[in-house]
Amino acid sequence: MLSTVCGRLVGSLRVPGAFTKATVAMTEALAKIADVEIDPDGTFKYILVRVKVKDGDVHKDIVRGTKSAEYHSKSDIFEKVSPAMEALGMECKCLGGGKIEHKSQEKKLRVFGESTAFGKADHSVSVVKLKTAYSDYEITWSDDKK
Repeated sequence: MLSTVCGRLVGSLRVPGAFTKATVAMTEALAKIADVEIDPDGTFKYILVRVKVKDGDVHKDIVRGTKSAEYHSKSDIFEKVSPAMEALGMECKCLGGGKIEHKSQEKKLRVFGESTAFGKADHSVSVVKLKTAYSDYEITWSDDKK
């Protein structure tokens, strides 16, 4: 199916132009990367990351967040995500960050704030990603810092 699609959105992947077998293989590898990996409860920092096939145009955005991160960058979130993606033949760029408040008992997620290191993520994009993993949750976002 992927080899018949040119310049269209396939799932959550942006796929421009014609395919080669290598591109199809990398697109499939990219599709296996989880859209969202966040902690199950609490308020914590998160980043929105664009992951793309090295030397290609195929990409997807992912959300990563954890309470263990004191900062959005350096050895906290991005510096763990980037090497993991590089090992898969991908490259990534941080599109911004913020905070997530996760209340699993209430099935609620709230996205807000910004990253000092990377600036504010487009929370509306992050929420779309979160809805793929938490479809039964109430998910809200705001540009408030608190």
